[in-house]
Amino acid sequence: MILVDSSVWVDYFNGRITDETDCLDTLLGTEPVAIGDLILAEVLQGFRSDADYAAAKELMTSLTVYDLLGAPLALKTADNYRALRKRGVTVRKTADTIIATFCIERGIPLLYSDRDFDPFVKYLGLKPAFHGHGA
Repeated sequence: MILVDSSVWVDYFNGRITDETDCLDTLLGTEPVAIGDLILAEVLQGFRSDADYAAAKELMTSLTVYDLLGAPLALKTADNYRALRKRGVTVRKTADTIIATFCIERGIPLLYSDRDFDPFVKYLGLKPAFHGHGA
């Protein structure tokens, strides 16, 4: 199972060819791919065309969709954010901290193209699904 971040989905649906979108394209239909409820919301809210929205919604809801938070994970998310702050790293988006923490706690690799995840790899044990990322 690999969880795919919105940073990769946005590029994928916009037709951008990157190492990460190539990886996603290869994974779809061959490996278990998952998303989180926050990722689902982030990606789908960006569509302007109803047809594109419907196609993306159909694809994304056919995957495993995890509920990413809950009280225990909220506390661990705060701990991880604080641990990075103590190292001089400020994560720009709370959603990224939630996603990274979920993956760390579940041992699920994350496919991402957002550099905000790199400190989670370097300091907190996040497993990158694409080996071009991380420390």
